[in-house]
Amino acid sequence: MKPSIPCPHAAQCGGCQLLALPYERQLEQKQANVVRLMPSGCEIHPILPSPDALGYRHKCQVAFRRQGKNEIVFGTYAPNSHRLVPFTKCLLHHPVADPIFRSIASLAKQFRIEPFDDRKGTGFLRHAMVRCGRQTGEILVVLVTARSMFPGSRNFVRRLLALHPEITTVVQNINPDFTSMVLGRQEKVLYGSGFIRDKLCGMTFQLSAASFFQVNPAQTERLYQAAIGFAGLTGKENVIDAYCGTGTIGLLAAPHAKRVLGFEQNCHAVQDAVRNAKRNRVSNISFVCADAGQKLVELAAQGKRADVVFTDPPRSGCSEHFLQALLEMQPEKIVYVSCNPETQARDIQMLAPLYRTQAVQPVDLFPQTEHCETVVLLSKLNTKQHIEVELNLDELDLTSAESKATYDEIKAYVLEKHGLKVSSL
Repeated sequence: MKPSIPCPHAAQCGGCQLLALPYERQLEQKQANVVRLMPSGCEIHPILPSPDALGYRHKCQVAFRRQGKNEIVFGTYAPNSHRLVPFTKCLLHHPVADPIFRSIASLAKQFRIEPFDDRKGTGFLRHAMVRCGRQTGEILVVLVTARSMFPGSRNFVRRLLALHPEITTVVQNINPDFTSMVLGRQEKVLYGSGFIRDKLCGMTFQLSAASFFQVNPAQTERLYQAAIGFAGLTGKENVIDAYCGTGTIGLLAAPHAKRVLGFEQNCHAVQDAVRNAKRNRVSNISFVCADAGQKLVELAAQGKRADVVFTDPPRSGCSEHFLQALLEMQPEKIVYVSCNPETQARDIQMLAPLYRTQAVQPVDLFPQTEHCETVVLLSKLNTKQHIEVELNLDELDLTSAESKATYDEIKAYVLEKHGLKVSSL
């Protein structure tokens, strides 16, 4: 199928799976997938389209390779491989990113800096990353190298800044390992503060190289507004922000809650979260560097409860012991933000004995791709409002009374005979 937006790299890159579809069709496809995955009977709102279908990625990263004897190219890896697909422009990247990448490749050639070869374990320059603040305009450039020693780094950065005076700060990240991870654990600030700031929903957030921050900030505001809206906070609630990252959801919820506690196992992200709380003068929030599941199990064992739990796990979803701890703690509401509706649907099924899926808000953070974010509101079932209904299996139009009725048949029977709606499993 011919792409609706021409891209010479689409067939090899694989990053824009839906590029061939008009944007309206992409939204329809994502909405249909969410409807297919979510429990029947819940309210599924229309998907929120992104204000920018192109150029929306405010965090961009590329790898470098030598091409022939004299050229250094950059690009992205083809799906499920280490084969680099070179490009000079990505339609999804913020417009400031690719010119900077081109300059880095050109300067690497001039300074005789060898790109890293992960097959041989030789070379120096592995990756580059550009992060830019949507509202502040600040730009962070990260040079990922295989070793700490960077001869000529001052002159390299000086030349880069001369070409791109818009750059706010430059950081060297050292990653000596044979790994698919882009960033290593050690960093050196080569210019500026080593971080940038951006604003989201009226708050200011500090972003370093490793900070988790949604790549489409304009749409992220709508995502988090939906999450806070689903929680229905009144100022009296004790709130937990699980998998909190740099604290964005918890900080946005704090002005509307009594107290917020955030869990995150990435200690660097927790440090950013603490700084963000101080920067925004939010005093009713605290953060703990801990696994969300283990911490929730600990609190549940101590008899401590939360009124609302926000959870925004990685694509793999929530851990099983985290979900079991939720069932033990029994908060009144769970607001589940996910970048993978399939694992989210799996987790919702585990919570079904005590929680009803009340509402779902799909949000398109990644136009041109198959990915879709969803915000789901789960409300605790009130056993006082549940009644027992006697079922006559002979009235379910089965071949024999021993036949097994499907759950949908039981729901239809109860609705017809008693006028009551049965919640979905």
